[in-house]
Amino acid sequence: MLQKLRGNNQKGFTLIELMIVIAIIGILAAIAIPNFLSYRTRGANSAAEAEARNYITAAMAEHADTGAYAASPTGFSANGDITMGGTTLAISSAGVISGAQTFKHTASGTSTYTINSNGGVDAS
Repeated sequence: MLQKLRGNNQKGFTLIELMIVIAIIGILAAIAIPNFLSYRTRGANSAAEAEARNYITAAMAEHADTGAYAASPTGFSANGDITMGGTTLAISSAGVISGAQTFKHTASGTSTYTINSNGGVDAS
């Protein structure tokens, strides 16, 4: 049937075939792009949360080893995509944490993570 429409010596795709392919690509893009953006946001939030957990772990380990606490604990290397804010943590000799160190992804993070007084991480 297509051979009849094209003639004997013409090769290629008909306009209808090309339009169907473009429509299929458009439908797939409409489904994929929002999912991709959602995955990217969740990944950024997870990175900020992991950074907060790594920070408190390094701070507690340094406090256990040396009995002191520094604003930048040994063994903690900051991720360039994460901003740290709030008030610097302080750890007493009894191991009580005070302060409100916050972590947020700079590019596409929607949540801010704060280290609580128990050494856990709260999302806001």
